[in-house]
Amino acid sequence: MASDNILIVTDNDFEEKVLKSEIPVLVDFWAEWCGPCKMIGPFLDQLADEMKGKVSIAKVNVDQDSKYATDFSVRSIPCLILFKNGEQADMVVGADPVKIKKMVESA
Repeated sequence: MASDNILIVTDNDFEEKVLKSEIPVLVDFWAEWCGPCKMIGPFLDQLADEMKGKVSIAKVNVDQDSKYATDFSVRSIPCLILFKNGEQADMVVGADPVKIKKMVESA
């Protein structure tokens, strides 16, 4: 079951939901066909619930919305980018919950 605390972001609302966010946002660039992307889904749901109010967790489906994936040079998925104050602060490529959690906790 997906968390209600996960933001679904598109090219149309990326700037508003991510770049203009008052709190840090971890964006998961993913695709439906990506096995590792699906594998970390439950972990991200849990993280979204744990970090509510401190860090937002957002998902961008790169097959449907690719503008920002291109803008931020996403070459492989899953690619998780942490944004702070509208800027890219950190990035993890791959389904590595330990690295992802460390990145979010440092936000």
